[in-house]
Amino acid sequence: MTKRSGGRILVDNLVAQGCDRLFQVPGESFLAVLDALVDVPAIEVVTCRQEGGAAFMACADGAMTQRPGVCFVTRGPGATNASIGVHVAMQDSQPMLLFIGDVDRGMRDREGFQEVDFPAMFAPLAKWATRIEDAARIPEYVARAWNTAISGRPGPVVIALPEDMLCDMVEAVDRPRIERVWQAANPDDIDTALKLLRAAERPVAIVGGAGWDRATTGAFDCFARNWGIPVAGAFRRQDAIPNWSKAWAGNLGYGPNPKLVERIKAADVVLVLGARLGEATTDGYTLITPDHPGQKLIHVHPDPAELNRVYRADVAVCSDTFSFANALACADYPPSPHPSGAEAHAQWREWSTPKPRDGVALDLGLCVAAMREALPADTIICNGAGNFAGWWHRYWHYGLQPSQLAPTAGAMGYGVPAAIAAALRAPDRMVVALAGDGDFLMNGQELATAVQHGAEMLVLVIDNSGYGTIRMHQEREFPGRVSATRLANPDFAALARAYGCWSETVERTEDFAPALARAQEQRGVRLLHLRTDIEVINPGTTISAIRAR
Repeated sequence: MTKRSGGRILVDNLVAQGCDRLFQVPGESFLAVLDALVDVPAIEVVTCRQEGGAAFMACADGAMTQRPGVCFVTRGPGATNASIGVHVAMQDSQPMLLFIGDVDRGMRDREGFQEVDFPAMFAPLAKWATRIEDAARIPEYVARAWNTAISGRPGPVVIALPEDMLCDMVEAVDRPRIERVWQAANPDDIDTALKLLRAAERPVAIVGGAGWDRATTGAFDCFARNWGIPVAGAFRRQDAIPNWSKAWAGNLGYGPNPKLVERIKAADVVLVLGARLGEATTDGYTLITPDHPGQKLIHVHPDPAELNRVYRADVAVCSDTFSFANALACADYPPSPHPSGAEAHAQWREWSTPKPRDGVALDLGLCVAAMREALPADTIICNGAGNFAGWWHRYWHYGLQPSQLAPTAGAMGYGVPAAIAAALRAPDRMVVALAGDGDFLMNGQELATAVQHGAEMLVLVIDNSGYGTIRMHQEREFPGRVSATRLANPDFAALARAYGCWSETVERTEDFAPALARAQEQRGVRLLHLRTDIEVINPGTTISAIRAR
């Protein structure tokens, strides 16, 4: 058996598990890995400009592929910067591996240069956080990390790599590729769920989340249309089924359709598939209460630890999402669909149709409508956090999964890095990054990464010269007392051109569609700088209206 460096063993075992791309900001603590990558062209190395952006890219890549997105950063500052991506991957239930170059084993516990106890630091944020001490065990650790990241509720794994361990020359036996272990639902649980659904007078489904993929989309869409059950997407899971499906009822989270909210409150049977029923989806655990009196809850999730954790389930089913959705799709369906499915879909179509707002120079609702006319139905929409996203959450019609990359953790700065990962993973699809002005400047430097690696993507920067979401809450709590939320911004179009992007500034509604058409004619990274008025704080209200209340 030939001896290899720990760095080479690590790279070889990532290839064995199916890794074909990694995102990194280089550090001297893992030079042995970077050296090994020179001789392994099977892995594309994406060099990023800040570790938070690199971690977001890995998180989004995991969302795109349902395989762990892989990120490498250095110790101390690199790891702490990257921690935001670990937090997002955990709350989003997305598979991810974060490798951190660490201090030499002989220097530990002396508070050496950039030393941090990474297993302790990341334990509350990740599914598993560990350190590899013996290079010969790297295959074991990589295989276990891969399996942990994709099993049950998917999520992030963090592995610290002592610098000297990566340089050790040892013999090691590589591990074969790990595939996700699928758990089918108990047939009795399926029968019980079907009986409840057949007897229901006001059924509704809430879907999207852990392990959701395109196969699950097809199976559940078939079931929901045949049964006529209204389907709501959990927070930022709007691509769980195509929004043109006759069963689609809209999205939950912030600013949902009031008619959908009332429908869920009035439901007698609620089927939840894949979703955790977190705070955002349930409006602070009030839309459906943890004990939900008067309602039957069928909760299906691949991780048994999520079942009956917060919500009492009348039927708790530990199953991967596809197996359960497929069982529903194969079951005998009623002779005619329940009328509530078509009714809820019609209500969503009316809700998602923007209407002109008087006195608004740049009407974002009409801009979204123009995008729907101009861009392909399978466009991937990527956004960070902020009120700006509300226009797309309400008015965009999401297509086949994956077509929405948006952090359920509410992390700012996610949109641009996620769009880069999506553009590299799906070069045949249109990719759009949405960012508010404050949101954009948290990871806008990754435009350099996009240009360097040839990403094809459109970026919209929605600029209202303020931290809009916080301003909205500020006006609700302390009307008229504006503090610490105003922003003095650069010329975003000029900044984009400095990075090597094509760009234009748009200030009027009638100018948006022509600018979008010009952007579509370009190659590479294109950026539209949309100057808006903070008075129009979200799709449903204004600053003046909030103050008046």
